[in-house]
Amino acid sequence: MELRQLGRTDIKVTSVCLGTMTWGNQNTETEAHEQLDYAISRGINFIDTAEMYPVPGDPKTQGRTEEYIGSWIKARGRRDDFILATKITGRSQMTWCRDKGEEPRHTRAQIDEAVEKSLRRLQTDYIDLYQLHWPDRAIPGFGFHSYQDYDASDMEPLEDIMESLNRHVEKGNIRHIGVSNEYPWAVMKFLAIAEARGWPRMVSNQHVYSLVSRRYDYANAEIAMREDVGLLAYSPLAQGYLTGKYDGGALPDKSRKQLFGGFLGRYEGPGGLEAIEDANNTARELGITPTQFALKFVESREFVTSNIIGATTMDQLKENIDAHDIIWTKDMERQAARIQKIYRSPCP
Repeated sequence: MELRQLGRTDIKVTSVCLGTMTWGNQNTETEAHEQLDYAISRGINFIDTAEMYPVPGDPKTQGRTEEYIGSWIKARGRRDDFILATKITGRSQMTWCRDKGEEPRHTRAQIDEAVEKSLRRLQTDYIDLYQLHWPDRAIPGFGFHSYQDYDASDMEPLEDIMESLNRHVEKGNIRHIGVSNEYPWAVMKFLAIAEARGWPRMVSNQHVYSLVSRRYDYANAEIAMREDVGLLAYSPLAQGYLTGKYDGGALPDKSRKQLFGGFLGRYEGPGGLEAIEDANNTARELGITPTQFALKFVESREFVTSNIIGATTMDQLKENIDAHDIIWTKDMERQAARIQKIYRSPCP
């Protein structure tokens, strides 16, 4: 398992990260513990979660994923043997994430509340990487096709957000900070504020990235390379589409598409399904599986710090980890470039 530097920290994380967003909905506590045990046994040292998980967000299940990880930490110990990342919910209607039923925002009070509640659920004294799940600004948090401006006065000042996070770094509650679903303007502003005030830098940007979702290349990738704010790539399998399991209109039992059909809509817009079909067929022509092609593509990008995989079954988890063992070839790179040239990242 390859180790890669997390930003400009002294931490090295594995190039594969265990994602957890199905735990507490599609996966039981026992299954979550089994996945954690297996991932650690395979050398993975990086676990990512969020206060709002499992997904889709629901007041009945919110926080359950962190609780499952916390019970595992309590049972197994070894807290210093892995890197644990979690996230504070961004601006949204998920008012159940806050004790007072407020709209989630990145205010000082809400950051304080979120950090403390995550620490309790995770049953740990510290979080290695604390991330802003999506922006506090009134801007689409999960991609868009065209920019529309927002009221810049109706946002928590970035400097205030940084100051609130810095207080928890100084207390020792969190070790490092990062962003998620963030755009280049704010990433650079956060870095400038940190440099001017002597505060911790953002060390990563968690973002959608796959063979059919490559908008990170357009601007954020250069920031990752020049400023050491590496990509933590999520949905590298396009929510299962790039495994081939939905090919030909198939709808496997208990799959996310069957359970939460509308949740996969970002992959079903113009050009999306055509690009997915091309990618899956190309993988087979290359003599590898669609899963191998998709996951190794992401891991092979030089601006990627870690590739976040998720699974609902142990067979899926094993396949996802094993997929990274193949060698990325020039033929694979040419085919990935061809797909991008034709479809131009159709999935936001």
